Amino acid sequence: MPARRRFARPFSVGLAASAVLSFAVGLPAAHAGSTAAATAATSAPGHLTGTLPDGATWIADVPPNWNGTLLLFSHGFGPTTAADAPSADTAAMLLAEGYALAGSSYDPNGSWFAVDSGERDQFQTQSAFSRAAGRPARTIAVGLSMGGLINSQIARDGAGRVDGALNLCGMVAGGVDLDNYQLDAEYTLARLLLPAEQVPLVDFGTPDAAAATATRLTDAITAAQATPQGRARIALAAAYLNLSDWAPGQNPPAAGDAEAQEAGQYAWFTQGLLAFIEFGRYSVEQSAGGNTSWNVGVDYAALLNQSEHAPEVRALYQAAGLDLHADLAVLTAGAHQGADPAAVARLTATGTAGQGLAVPTLDVHTTSDNLIPVEQENAFADRIRAAGDGSLLRQAYVARQGHCNFTTAEIVAAVHAIDRRVSAGRWADVATPAALEKAALALGPDAGGAAYVPFRPSSLVVGRETWSGR
Repeated sequence: MPARRRFARPFSVGLAASAVLSFAVGLPAAHAGSTAAATAATSAPGHLTGTLPDGATWIADVPPNWNGTLLLFSHGFGPTTAADAPSADTAAMLLAEGYALAGSSYDPNGSWFAVDSGERDQFQTQSAFSRAAGRPARTIAVGLSMGGLINSQIARDGAGRVDGALNLCGMVAGGVDLDNYQLDAEYTLARLLLPAEQVPLVDFGTPDAAAATATRLTDAITAAQATPQGRARIALAAAYLNLSDWAPGQNPPAAGDAEAQEAGQYAWFTQGLLAFIEFGRYSVEQSAGGNTSWNVGVDYAALLNQSEHAPEVRALYQAAGLDLHADLAVLTAGAHQGADPAAVARLTATGTAGQGLAVPTLDVHTTSDNLIPVEQENAFADRIRAAGDGSLLRQAYVARQGHCNFTTAEIVAAVHAIDRRVSAGRWADVATPAALEKAALALGPDAGGAAYVPFRPSSLVVGRETWSGR
């Protein structure tokens, strides 16, 4: 059994109902050869559609002034419906500039956590596009949310197939880390806010079972917010969840203002966050064939020390007259959740990224992402550097709240940056915050403006404990 570890090193979706359509968690799959029997047919001038061998569909749009570059788009967590751009406005601007767009649905027979087919289907889509429209002079792979994980695998495995990669709000730390830090937070809420209940946290057999857990935990948070003790415990769970303290409609909290920090985290919880997380867990378990997270052996005191929110938690516990050490001891003593070894092995094999890069890659993330914490970028960069490919990676950040909450200008400027890196063969200053901000603003106010800023994410809070057996 692999060690549970911190993986090596940024359109608004605050509500779970909308977030589910753009969340991203991808997977590596076997490369499809150019002999794959995909079908393609033109259904409108410049618009191509087709079906891949596994039943996935693909679409593409080719402008009359095609510049020879294909943007191969990997969409996020949600229905397995083909998409070839992050948004309609982004597609319109990129097509007007001469880029061709293509993307697949992923295998419609699997879960929304499409880790078993994403990379394979994207490479097959690229091949089908070449047969239908002509071979691109270059291909830049673009991934959003879960698609950012798929795209990171394409960037790792795509030598000779793609020339560069752009990840937008990517789930680049991988599925095992995601499930484990989410479990730590859910366990904290259940153990400290509902100590007399046995709240199911894993092995959801149906979406309704996942929803029931989300409702019970959310109700407990709502009740706990009314007392200083409850707010301290909410902040502790939020620290394990890597949850930002800057929520929509609020100003960024001042450093050291623990009450304002917790208020921001509570605001995220009230916007359907746990409903999304629990449905996501159900989908991951469907994909992996069982529970993929565990907390056996986790030292919750040591885990809190990893978090940038530890001072907030300590201040709130002190103000509430609660014994933080006692709560942490309760959590550590009760950490008995095991995982399904086969499911963990499958998710480790299919739902990780960062083992290396074959092409230059630019990651863009919002600084306050409620679904895919910006700290995942730190973990991804650590792994890329450990693989010896740090020179191929650049990361940029947008000062805004929400998952994948980018303007059209910010996305198109990032496309231009990775395109220039591919053309020039070196980064120079194309991916600096100042250069990206200038390029985005140059696209005009109708493109939505820009908020690229210098930023360095803190460490991703996730345990490293080794566990074996059920």
